[in-house]
Amino acid sequence: MLARYNPNNEFREFRRSFDILNSMLNNFSSTVQTDTVDVDFTPAVNTKEEQSAYHIELDLPGMKKKDIDIKVEDNALIVSGERKMKKETKEEDYYKIESSYGTFKRVFTIPEDVDVENIKASATDGVLEIVLPKVEVKKPEAKSIEIK
Repeated sequence: MLARYNPNNEFREFRRSFDILNSMLNNFSSTVQTDTVDVDFTPAVNTKEEQSAYHIELDLPGMKKKDIDIKVEDNALIVSGERKMKKETKEEDYYKIESSYGTFKRVFTIPEDVDVENIKASATDGVLEIVLPKVEVKKPEAKSIEIK
C-alpha cells in the first residue's frame, strides 16, 4: 500500500508537540515562586599545592562565618554550609524583598602528608581559604629478613 507524502503532516505534528511543550512550561512557571529560591549550590573551588602546604579556596559570596562548617572525618575534609541572602529594596512607591536560600557540601580527600592537627581556615571578602600544612611522611626502610 502506498501513502502519498504530505509535508504539512510533519509540520502539524511538530506544531502540536511545540504547543504541548509551551503548555507544560506555562503550567510550570505559574507554580514557581519568584521571590524565594531554595536550592542547593556548589561553590567554585581553587586548589593549589606548595612545598609546605595545600591550599583550598571556596567562593562563598555573602556567607557569614557562622553559616560555614569545616570538619575532618575519615581522612576527608568536609566543608558545608547554608546560604541565607535577603535583598530588600524600599522606594517611594514600592517595596520589594528577594530571598535566596541554599545549602552546599564539598568533600576533599586529605593526602597522607597533611598535618591534620594544624589545619587553618580564614574568610575574607567572600572567599574561604583553608590551609593544610604538610608534614614529612617517613617511608619504611628496606629490611632484610634472615632465613633460619
